[in-house]
Amino acid sequence: MNVTVFGTGYVGLVQGAILADVGHHVICVDVDAEKVQRLSRGEIPIYEPGLESLVKENFAAGRLEFTTDAEVGVKHAQVQFIAVGTPSDEDGSADLKYVLKVAQTIAEYMQCNQIIIDKSTVPVGTADKVKATVAEVLSARNRGDLNFDVVSNPEFLKEGSAVADCQRPDRIIIGTESETTVEVMRELYAPFNRNHDKVIVMDVKSAELTKYAANCMLATKISFMNEIANLSELLGADIEKVRQGIGSDPRIGYHFIYPGIGYGGSCFPKDVQALIRSANDIDFDAKLLKAVEARNQEQKTTLFTKINRHFEGKLKDKTFAIWGLSFKPNTDDMREAPSRVLMEALWQAGAKVQAFDPEAMEETQRIYGNRDNLMLCGTKEAVLKGADALVILTEWQSFRAPDFELIKSQLSEPVVFDGRNMFEPHRMHAKGFVYYSVGRQKR
Repeated sequence: MNVTVFGTGYVGLVQGAILADVGHHVICVDVDAEKVQRLSRGEIPIYEPGLESLVKENFAAGRLEFTTDAEVGVKHAQVQFIAVGTPSDEDGSADLKYVLKVAQTIAEYMQCNQIIIDKSTVPVGTADKVKATVAEVLSARNRGDLNFDVVSNPEFLKEGSAVADCQRPDRIIIGTESETTVEVMRELYAPFNRNHDKVIVMDVKSAELTKYAANCMLATKISFMNEIANLSELLGADIEKVRQGIGSDPRIGYHFIYPGIGYGGSCFPKDVQALIRSANDIDFDAKLLKAVEARNQEQKTTLFTKINRHFEGKLKDKTFAIWGLSFKPNTDDMREAPSRVLMEALWQAGAKVQAFDPEAMEETQRIYGNRDNLMLCGTKEAVLKGADALVILTEWQSFRAPDFELIKSQLSEPVVFDGRNMFEPHRMHAKGFVYYSVGRQKR
């Protein structure tokens, strides 16, 4: 099947590469000429395990193409994916200007009946806006004879495992009331729907809400565990024991109940805010979602509070070694990352930072440029030298079994602030460290 994907960001590039890999002929359209050229040379603008080889192999095989020519993309396929960004406006709502611009572009070049698929994360009612935009352009072109359907087909990809998630989806949501469209979509996704039927068909608005509801539910689990972690710490309990106790209940499970320093990335913060805004628009007070967001914002400050308390507010000219800058492992994404909140608070207090991340160094450089109070080091060991404490912000696998004697010998004080509970407090104490974590007693 011929497929066109508008947008070569995180979702569009992964979706396009995966569809090409199973044999579809995919053209990815983007307005950024430099990005298109880089992709055509096999240069991937984001870090995502497995994506680079997938893009290179399918591009070489001719199943995956990149272009800035929207007309070529529209005329290439009956199926048109919209996978462009929906950034937050100042009021928290999703900005749909890029989505509607693509809808307008598709309508301008349509020559046959088409299926337009909203893959971008969009609020309820977006499909209606896309439909109205396309109909208006077709009317202006006197092409009311062309039929089209707008489908909500949300993505459920996790950064760091997006390729695997796309290759082996646990559900395929299709929002449409057209039986013909359903059959086309089933054919499109047939290679991913072999073991059992993963396709769930529903109305468009329910499909749009499903995406937001899923992300907000996961964000709620994270904020709930962080709230219980803070309570655990005050009560003298151990949140890791609590996590194991409640996670063993199959109604709760172990996913997304790890305490820490707040969620970040491109999805959870934006989607929680967008659903709150959608609720406000219909005069519904989304009390739970507001609490989820408030807890998350406050949770990002917990490590700074502990650092400031340990050093009795005397942070000026202190140096902190930081392990981990991305908002989670296996990505270079620093959008809404807790590391940014902490570093900026430390700088505001007059401290300096020596930081390392396996993948997010270039992104950190892009965000902060050259600063006298930020040194990016090439290894996790290099950041330790002369630092007053080690702060762990991302649970990269390479941080799990460090040389503790080296850490202790390099730091001015044997102090570790662990925002991801990577180590056991009693073992850290036995090794001679003052160890702060989340939801557990200081050792």
